[in-house]
Amino acid sequence: MKVLFATTNPAKVKRYSEELKEKDIEVLTIKDIGINLKPEETGKNAIENAYIKAKAYYDKTGIISIGMDNNLYIEELPEEKQPGTHVRRVNGKELSDEEMIEYYSNLVKEHGEKLTAKWVYGMVIYDGKEPREYSWSKSHFYFVDKPSEKRNPGYPLDSISIMPECNKYFVDLTEEDRNKDKENYNEDDVIDFIVNNIE
Repeated sequence: MKVLFATTNPAKVKRYSEELKEKDIEVLTIKDIGINLKPEETGKNAIENAYIKAKAYYDKTGIISIGMDNNLYIEELPEEKQPGTHVRRVNGKELSDEEMIEYYSNLVKEHGEKLTAKWVYGMVIYDGKEPREYSWSKSHFYFVDKPSEKRNPGYPLDSISIMPECNKYFVDLTEEDRNKDKENYNEDDVIDFIVNNIE
């Protein structure tokens, strides 16, 4: 079974493709098929944007497509300043990974030593029929203003995100460290959602 991951973000593809391969699901990337659409992400939340992406790529290719979107909320910021669906788009500009690290690091500096952050994820599988939706969140971490030197391409904010249990940057977490966080986020649940909703 082949599915198309409707994203240009290499971190998202890498995160799930190996485990899905073990379950006989081959993940195709936008690069693999040589099509790069730019669907306008006008959704009000992660699920709506994930659906927009999945449908656009399915309509173009006829391949079952997975759309995914991340929304960001920061506890210390007022509602009108929340990144929400515009994590990468700031003041109308699409930020590069390095620009994102700089922007959010400066945000921490403006508001103190750290900012309490929460990711809300949305995933949609679309095959031309009824879309299947799954949403989850990750909230047990915070941002700091001194970035790690290491980078996770596609997930730049991993370089300023700290996991409290082990006081490490996300980019430095081992598999053992990640297992400590299973209560807050279990990646197996996402894999199960994909496997159970692809026909």
